[in-house]
Amino acid sequence: MKITIVGCGNMGMIYARAFLKYNIVSKENLLLAEKSEKRKEELLKLNIGQVCVVNDKRISESDIVILAVKPQDFEMLSLELRQVLTSDNIIISIMAGMKLGRISSALVKHNIIRAMPNSPAELGMGMTAFTASKVLSIEQIRKAENLLATTGRTVFFENEDLLDAVTALSGSGPAYFFYIVKQMIEAGKSMGFDEATSAMLVKQTMLGSFHLINTANKSLDELIQAVASRGGTTEAALTVFEDQNVGKGLQQGIIKARDRASQLSQ
Repeated sequence: MKITIVGCGNMGMIYARAFLKYNIVSKENLLLAEKSEKRKEELLKLNIGQVCVVNDKRISESDIVILAVKPQDFEMLSLELRQVLTSDNIIISIMAGMKLGRISSALVKHNIIRAMPNSPAELGMGMTAFTASKVLSIEQIRKAENLLATTGRTVFFENEDLLDAVTALSGSGPAYFFYIVKQMIEAGKSMGFDEATSAMLVKQTMLGSFHLINTANKSLDELIQAVASRGGTTEAALTVFEDQNVGKGLQQGIIKARDRASQLSQ
């Protein structure tokens, strides 16, 4: 297999390393296409693939071309890319908010998959949702899914509009957890712990709780009730959360993120 990654920032390099790790592609058949001269020099030193310009003719030989550039840079880069792309290339875009129709129009190509990964992909624990142009075959979709799955779990949606909700829920989701963990650590500090001790208590609690969610044969309400005994400390905290509408605020924030993703994709 031959793969090109256009735009070798953080996410682009996460995919490059994952493909090499799982022997999806060899260094010789991995093209890293970059516009910036400084970045090209850095990539050459890393020696994890063949470095090239965005309109390198070798890109046309790639089975998969991954677009990992910033959305605001795409229109300009598309003018160069369309010179070398062919109808045989499967194009996977991980550009936030960039719809299939817009990508297809700019590149004058139709074999396009739009994916929304999240930051835990860096550890191989990401969540990636994706959708595909109607012209792609099941075989082509599965080939793309195998690549996306090197960084974690994947889910396919026929309805592209759902990717705005995915952006809000799993794309932005890590930040919500980081925010909650930060508030818990700050609460620990206010109760007398130094930051390192408070962070240890909170992080291990979060880790253990995650595994309980994944392995315990109980609903989230049941898990909450197992900790929150009547008249106890947990109930005291949960009562404040309810009074302050913390849960509703989180839900409204996520829906607002979905609406913003929809605006940006127009």
